Formats: sequence, C-alpha cells, structure tokens
Amino acid sequence: MDKLFETWSLDREIVLVKVLKHPRHKVFAAWMDPEALAQWYGPEGLSIENHKTDIREGGEWRFDMVGVFEGREQRFPCLMRFLKIVPDEQIVADYGSPDPNDPDRFYLTVTFDEQADGKTVLTMRQLHPSRERRQTVVGFGAVEYGLQTLDSLAAWLGG
Repeated sequence: MDKLFETWSLDREIVLVKVLKHPRHKVFAAWMDPEALAQWYGPEGLSIENHKTDIREGGEWRFDMVGVFEGREQRFPCLMRFLKIVPDEQIVADYGSPDPNDPDRFYLTVTFDEQADGKTVLTMRQLHPSRERRQTVVGFGAVEYGLQTLDSLAAWLGG
C-alpha cells in the first residue's frame, strides 16, 4: 500500500453498513462474479457496462456506469484495482477513473462479517485522498448512491 493508506484519517472516510439476510459466502460471491456485479452494482438509474473484469488480487475491473440524463446518454468510466482479497472476509481496492494516476482515486475496503443468526454485516469504507475530496463526493451524493448500491445488492440477493 502507499502513504494514502498509512495515514488513515476519519475526516477522509465514508463508511456505509448494510445487514443482509444471507450468509457471507453468498454475499461475497456476489462481488466475485462479473455478471452479478453488472446486475446489481451502482446507484439507481445507472447500468454497468463491463470492459475488463479480472477479480483477483492484482486484477482490475474496468467498467462504465451508464445512464440517461436530460435525454442524453452519459457514461462514467471507472477502474477498480483489487489490492487484497480474503475469501468471505474482505476486499480492498483502489477506485477511480481509468487513469491509473487519477489524483482522486480512493481506497475501498469491503468487509463481510457473519452474525450468529447467519446474516451478514457488509461494511464499505472509502478512504479519500483529502478531506476536501471527501466533502466533494459527499456533496454530489456519494453516501446516498452507496446506500442505493447496497440496497440493489440486497434486492439482487433476494431481499
């Protein structure tokens, strides 16, 4: 990892949590399947168009989020690079535009914790490069969009 990760700071972090009624191996599998990701990932009103999907440590996922706004199709190109994957427990990636040197790239850590009742607590943490960048993404709706994504995962899993 690099200095961004070494200097963890709460004023640069966004944390989203969702309890899912499915066992963690099933929730984790939804992140590992490229076809599944394209069906549930992303906020309401956007679809996913996969370009390259290599979900493993050292792999990357290149995709566009596609939506129609004011009658025009808009594309939001994305690149997620997988840094660490612990089956059924954790995914660590960096995320941003397809430019590997994008100064706004952030770290995404997803953890899968199984409760005694078999439900999974999914936690998504974003660590942004600066407090200001975090404020910018919060301002354009990153929290709401992230929660919509988690709701979409829940619906895809069957409630």
